[in-house]
Amino acid sequence: MTMQLRSTFVGLILVAAILAAAVAVTHQQNSGSTGTAAPVRMGPYVALGDSYTSGSRIPAQAGRPAGCDRSDRNYPAHIAARLDLRPDGVRDVSCSGATIADLTTSQSTGNGTNPAQISAVSRSTRLITIGIGGNDIGFSDMITRCVTLGAAVKFLDHRKDKSSHDAPCRSSYVDNGIDTTEKRITGLATKFASTLRDVQQRAPEAQIYVVGYPAVLPADGTRCGRRLPIAPGDVAYLRGKEEQLNKTLQDQAMSAGATYVDTYEASQGHDACAAAGTRWIEPLVPSSPAAAVHPNARGHRGMAEEIFRAIRSVG
Repeated sequence: MTMQLRSTFVGLILVAAILAAAVAVTHQQNSGSTGTAAPVRMGPYVALGDSYTSGSRIPAQAGRPAGCDRSDRNYPAHIAARLDLRPDGVRDVSCSGATIADLTTSQSTGNGTNPAQISAVSRSTRLITIGIGGNDIGFSDMITRCVTLGAAVKFLDHRKDKSSHDAPCRSSYVDNGIDTTEKRITGLATKFASTLRDVQQRAPEAQIYVVGYPAVLPADGTRCGRRLPIAPGDVAYLRGKEEQLNKTLQDQAMSAGATYVDTYEASQGHDACAAAGTRWIEPLVPSSPAAAVHPNARGHRGMAEEIFRAIRSVG
């Protein structure tokens, strides 16, 4: 081989090597590889939870059993649409009235029985949202009681027979300095931790998002008026209990390695006492199709946005 041919041959080898390296880099960039594991596949998706997940009374109601009050415009539906998931890759088994126990055992509703929600979770599941806990502490019953007692206080005020006690409902939950609701929240922690372990064992490769509850009541307890006639001190009490519940859910999520989604901060100012055009939560007499003191369609869109933001940051 002559010197000229040898030089040409070496040059061709170098060009080929450079082109091969360029192709390899391009393939790595296109595949999204940066030396770390590829992002977790987003589907199949399973939604677990209670009526704050199911979208109680928001049309159109879909799914079985009918007693679960599942809406096709709830936040699981929005998440599935945002992630462009196929219908056969989405299982929404949330159900109105569900407690943590109903995640692992069947739940009887007024119109059909919902199987244990966890039965929808499998090894192929890659995304799970869980919104649960409010029924375990009887939060809806608490609001009903506080409204009843608050209305009585307002009636006495109207008659000029004023009560100096601005938190009559709180007194019914605190006995000798022991807060029964706080005890329920403490007991909930152990049950929820156990359930999270069960979910993780069933779906070891799934990303799990624990969804907190949005703000039901305003920071200013004096502006609810007839929408929710709760005494100002009881508004503060109920807000405090909801914040404790959310903190417990957050702590258990973090301990289990799951992601907590805070919907409380984003919903401030969109509570049940806010104007009809801005609120996420409906008051006692809803002006939008939704269950009383539950998220409306706007609320579910807002909650979905917070969940999607969390998924995007993790993924």
